[in-house]
Amino acid sequence: MKKLFADFKAFISKGNVINLAVGMIIGSAFTAIVNSLVNGLLKPLINAIPGVDGTSALQLVLIPAEVDAVTGAVLKDAVVLDFGAVISAIITFLMTAIILFIIVKAVASVQRKQEKIKAQLKKAREDKLRAEGKLPPLEEEKEEEATPVEEKLTTEELLEQIRDLLMAQNQAKETSAVIATEMVEEKE
Repeated sequence: MKKLFADFKAFISKGNVINLAVGMIIGSAFTAIVNSLVNGLLKPLINAIPGVDGTSALQLVLIPAEVDAVTGAVLKDAVVLDFGAVISAIITFLMTAIILFIIVKAVASVQRKQEKIKAQLKKAREDKLRAEGKLPPLEEEKEEEATPVEEKLTTEELLEQIRDLLMAQNQAKETSAVIATEMVEEKE
């Protein structure tokens, strides 16, 4: 039980979980804005389409409501397939997803730029310290000084080198075969 609690504490205290919680709160608040935008602006525009009689045109009544003839009270609610509500929910989802995607891309871009600037500052600081002799040179710099720079060979030159190596291998095999044959003959 203690291990479970310790694992949960480690999980909950990670930055990603806290960021997720903040994102959920902001997302739910943002969803309220998008819902009001869809219900306040887009739904009325859809209802304004000629030939569409409000949201009732986007509904299919399977079983009509039972109403008391005397009092007018609803005895049994109608069973309705509300396509308008589904379309509204899809629009709300898409708008929320697109705007949150844009926000996430912007935050990621800012983070990448920030990391790049930090890396540049760190490199500049290290280069300055190397120039002053306070830091040893990089291993890569030492290797570059030790290894000569090879010229790039053309395809023909590479093929010639391969041919020469194959010929040398064949000659070595022939020579070793001749030596082995001579050794066998000497033993006999």
